[in-house]
Amino acid sequence: MNIIANSDSAYFPSARSLSSQTAAKAQSRAVGPDVLRSLAILLVMLVHLPVEATPSSLVSIRTYAWVGVDIFFVLSGFLIGTQLFKEVSQTGGVDLKSFYLRRAFRIFPAFFVVLGLYAIFPVLRDAPTMQPVWSFATFTVNFDFDPRVGRAFTQAWSLCVEEHFYLVLPLLVLLLHRRIGMGSTLFIAGAMMIAGIILRYTIWESQVGVLVDAGKLRDAFAVYLRDVYYPTYTRLDGLMFGVILAAARFFKPELYKRYAPPRVALPVGIAFVVTALVLFSIRGPLEGANLFLVFQAQLGAVGGFPLISIGIALIFGAMLDLEHVLKRWPVPGAVIVATLSYSLYLTHKSVFHIDKLIFGEENLQGGFGFMVYLATSFAAATVLWFCVERTFLLLRDRVLSPSK
Repeated sequence: MNIIANSDSAYFPSARSLSSQTAAKAQSRAVGPDVLRSLAILLVMLVHLPVEATPSSLVSIRTYAWVGVDIFFVLSGFLIGTQLFKEVSQTGGVDLKSFYLRRAFRIFPAFFVVLGLYAIFPVLRDAPTMQPVWSFATFTVNFDFDPRVGRAFTQAWSLCVEEHFYLVLPLLVLLLHRRIGMGSTLFIAGAMMIAGIILRYTIWESQVGVLVDAGKLRDAFAVYLRDVYYPTYTRLDGLMFGVILAAARFFKPELYKRYAPPRVALPVGIAFVVTALVLFSIRGPLEGANLFLVFQAQLGAVGGFPLISIGIALIFGAMLDLEHVLKRWPVPGAVIVATLSYSLYLTHKSVFHIDKLIFGEENLQGGFGFMVYLATSFAAATVLWFCVERTFLLLRDRVLSPSK
């Protein structure tokens, strides 16, 4: 566990370590987080790729590739939770200024460069309409984010959720770390999970379900995205269970080792994920509605998110414990993909839009379209990484003390 707790390079490596591709630096990285982060961004890229440009072998995976976002949430919850728990256990507090500055150096530069390009050059937008720029700039676009009004740069909704999490969690840790124990934390998490289930059920029954029953499927899907899928208050499950995983491994390592060893956590985690995907597959009144190939059914929308989040957290925990095994069989390219994941996240939709303008949408079919998409996406992400991300991470390393 101390590899994770003590190594910033396991998740958001320092610019210095990333600028060097030596074997020694590569060995300092944790394999499990890199593999999951790579998987997450590749799934996110796949779900945003039109079916026509998706190889037939990946079409069925594409239906559930949105799971990549939930993987990101669990990883972020664990990462930030571990950093904060380590700091508060060593110093008795949280350096809020340092924390927020580090997050700002990590997130803001690349995001605002891409947002600026979207605002100044409409030709880069992946859809004709776009939400107000101020809503992106203030990280509030995921509230009342109606795709019928503006659909460009939609992936920013999940970054908004994470920004709200970054803002609130350090304050909660600072205020509550001496006041509540693990039992109280689990109780609060359980209450939040149940509240999320009730909230999603209420929204579905009062708004989405009504539109489905009326046969207004396009409107139903838009309302589902706006009121169930995008808002922070309905999507806290992944972040929350990532934090719980961090707390259990950091504060109760012996109990965690006893009750969640890999031989238990891995199969149980897989079972939770599979169960959640089954719930998302039970489409009910939407059966056969091809327009909603990826529409998430009521059972999934209500109870699937916590199940899938718990499952991912258990799988991740098992991977952390199996780090010594994973290092023997590293996944080729995982370090590079994980390194570029944020730049890929910001640019991939716009890149394929530009691909269609250059090559023609009719020429980007099947395997060829997929390869063009991958090549151009990684090229654009590499440019953004070297020109913006790396520059500001180096600046962060100079301005601030080393990551804790």
